[in-house]
Amino acid sequence: MELESAQNTPKNAAEVLLSLSECINTAKNLFLSYTTTPIRIVTPNQEVEIIVKRLQRVIRQMGEVLNSIKVSSDEYFHYAVQSLVKDINGFWVENSKVEYVHKENDLYSVTDFESSTDDEYESETTHVTKFQDLANSYMEPLYEAFFCPLTNKIMEDPVTIETGVTYERVAITEWFEKFSNPTDIICPKTGINIKNRDFNRNNALIEMIKQWEERNEQESIKAARSVLSLNSSTKPMILEALRNLQNLCRKNLYNVVEIRAIGIIPLLGTILKNEDKDLTFETLELLRQMTENDDEDEGKEMIARTLDLSKLIQNLSSKDERIRQATLMLLVELSKDRFFCDQISSVSGGMLMLISVKYRQHVDAFFAKKIDEILKNLEISPGNIKIMAENGHWQPLLHQFIKGNEETKMEMAGYIGELFIGHDDEIKRRVAETASPALIQMAFHGNSLARNVAFRALKQISSHPENGNFLVKSGTVTNMLQEIFKRSIYDEPMNSKAEAAGILANILESGCGELNDLQVDRKMSLDYIIYNLVRRIGNSMPDELNVNFVRILSCLMKFAKSRDIIVSVVKESDVCTNLIELLNNPNEEIQVTSIVFCIALSPFIGHTLADRLCKIKGQPQALLKDLNETMPPTEKQAVSVNFLAKLPHENISLNLALFTSVPLVLRKIDQVMKSGMRMSKFGSSYLEGLVGILVRFTYTLYENQFLILAKNFNFATVFTDLLMNTFSDEIQILSANGLANLSVKTVTLSKPAQIKKKKLRRFAYILKCSSFYSTNIEDIPLCPVHKGACSSQETFCLVEAKAVEKLLTCFDHRNIKVVDAALSAISTLLDERVNLDKSVSILIEEKGIQHVLNVVKEHKSENVRQKSLWILEKLLIEGDDKSVSEVSQDRLLRSTLINVLHRGDGDVRLMAEKILKQLNTINYA
Repeated sequence: MELESAQNTPKNAAEVLLSLSECINTAKNLFLSYTTTPIRIVTPNQEVEIIVKRLQRVIRQMGEVLNSIKVSSDEYFHYAVQSLVKDINGFWVENSKVEYVHKENDLYSVTDFESSTDDEYESETTHVTKFQDLANSYMEPLYEAFFCPLTNKIMEDPVTIETGVTYERVAITEWFEKFSNPTDIICPKTGINIKNRDFNRNNALIEMIKQWEERNEQESIKAARSVLSLNSSTKPMILEALRNLQNLCRKNLYNVVEIRAIGIIPLLGTILKNEDKDLTFETLELLRQMTENDDEDEGKEMIARTLDLSKLIQNLSSKDERIRQATLMLLVELSKDRFFCDQISSVSGGMLMLISVKYRQHVDAFFAKKIDEILKNLEISPGNIKIMAENGHWQPLLHQFIKGNEETKMEMAGYIGELFIGHDDEIKRRVAETASPALIQMAFHGNSLARNVAFRALKQISSHPENGNFLVKSGTVTNMLQEIFKRSIYDEPMNSKAEAAGILANILESGCGELNDLQVDRKMSLDYIIYNLVRRIGNSMPDELNVNFVRILSCLMKFAKSRDIIVSVVKESDVCTNLIELLNNPNEEIQVTSIVFCIALSPFIGHTLADRLCKIKGQPQALLKDLNETMPPTEKQAVSVNFLAKLPHENISLNLALFTSVPLVLRKIDQVMKSGMRMSKFGSSYLEGLVGILVRFTYTLYENQFLILAKNFNFATVFTDLLMNTFSDEIQILSANGLANLSVKTVTLSKPAQIKKKKLRRFAYILKCSSFYSTNIEDIPLCPVHKGACSSQETFCLVEAKAVEKLLTCFDHRNIKVVDAALSAISTLLDERVNLDKSVSILIEEKGIQHVLNVVKEHKSENVRQKSLWILEKLLIEGDDKSVSEVSQDRLLRSTLINVLHRGDGDVRLMAEKILKQLNTINYA
């Protein structure tokens, strides 16, 4: 103040101030190194002496600087300077005790905070005092003029009365009101009577106090920064520093800027990395204070750049209610910043965590409201809207699609076509109902680019079967048919017909479309649609169109009316050849869809397909490509073997073409069974197809080469082993049918016993006459059922193959088709050409009567009842008294037979009547 008021300003004032500034900075650094930095001191006395000497030199230098100031004319200025010089020259630092401490490796270690004891650390009050002492060392001293004489507090609104003394306005006003007589009022400090009660606002003092507070606030911020950055700071000191910064943020907006500028935000990010709940909460509170008072969003961007946003969002799931709330409020503020909105998309799982919290059931209304506010703020970035939809929050995208401008609609429609809608049926329905009408409008009335985007979006929506009903009701089927057959736009950079066909195929595959939905008008009848679809199939068409046309036709094969039309068109044209040629197409999707369509056609034109297949180069061997030993079967491999298995089994040409593939088929069956591949997605279907290929050879055993094939590879044993594959009913059905076909040939393959005996007797006589004769020579054992020499490999005997018990076990299967196939196989043992007495005896021994009775009582199928009653009749006629008695005493069987007698068809009813008569005769006897 003296320098400012002097008439002649010293010429060396700038140099003096600069020198003093340098001295002050040096002294501060030395002071901090001596009092606050926790270092291990090896030679304490030497270190202290060095610091003391440096401080003395700085102080002497400050005295020399003050002495260099030219004295002004005012006498008090001279005495002030001389007093300062005297104080400085007389200053001396006493050697103090040095506390030996270990340097902490981790300032914010949770373990250190939680496990500290009174013996290891000082009390919290002591640590807080240390922080306050450090803060006070940074602050300027208080001046007496700042205090109100009445309140002894720093004045906020100082006013000066006529005596020249300054008071707090409120305090002096209350003082004046104590005097009832105005003439008695005196000045509280001087005691002088006051005649004039008016007072003047002391603007100069207000400004001085304000500047003093601002300077001290800045120094307090620096002190807090020192605490946050020093490794020696304990948890109580850090907490006090954080709370002090919070108060400063609330007090003055400029303090927020200063905190940001001084580099405290990175230190806060370091604190948040630890898991101490108290520190985390106070840090989050400070960050929230900084963001709430940041109108320019500069601080929010700095926070978003510095903090680990993933860790921050994870705090929303904290078990500590304080941390959850503080994090929530901080994110609300950060989400108002564009940089944060852009940055959140790069945080792995960040958006998912926010959305998960929103849909969490136990979240209270306030929390959910704030999460909605955050998500609403994040919608400013289109990329965030896409990520929200990816994570199941579709409402923002649908809202922007409906309410946005044309450019926004295009972008949102593109997202719909790109994203997987998810597994939630409610979301699928909402997307379809909200977006489909506008998308159809875009597809048929928009420009080329809009049409492209709209078709892709509709294709994505239609790929979810749950949306099929709504799309049908909205007229999508008719629109797609018109797009395929009527609309013609040239030079359009998209294949809208292929997209439309894909949408139509998706709707039909969902099972929602009916034939009536395909009746567009008279000119576009069902016959017209099917004819054009069938005729357009071929390698000359684009791959995508081929795939979608074949998919549509495969769906139409489910309806009798459309199936008849398709079969008729295929028979009358070369489409069958075109279909088979598609099997050699390099596009695997075309191969799969074509094979599936051919499987649907095989019951009607199977021989034609088989003949065409054998004439195509590389077929049918190409459908049996070797399976990788470590990789599970693909969809193409599964449908390929099933196609070969379902083509007519009696087709000699196809069986001959597959003749050499039997070793490969057997090897693959064994590989799938042992490796566990049957449990994969297409493993079971693939195995069924392989077994079906083997079974087809049992239908042409009348050809010698196939008979030899079945013997060489022991088909009877293979099917017997597969019979107990309980993972697939189809494999059990196929195996039982294969055994039935093989067993039919057993009677003719089993050699007559008479011829064998003659040869053996002659051979035995020769041996008897020789010196090598042995009494151990026995006749070759003969099959009791087939009365000849039998084996599972040479004659396919079910008894020798140990298949009887397994087939009888299949009688108890829930699948009636398995039961039917097993009945057919067992029936071959009761043929008129076999020894019925022995055959029945074997079946009774294996508890066949009880199995047959269960079939008769449980299954109502005419075919199954006919076979089971036929077997039961044989068992009654040829069985012993014990077995006959077991049948006759079954009361439920009698009631079942009576029911069949009243309601059954001709042959079954006659069989039931015949058995009832036998039972009555037995009971009468």
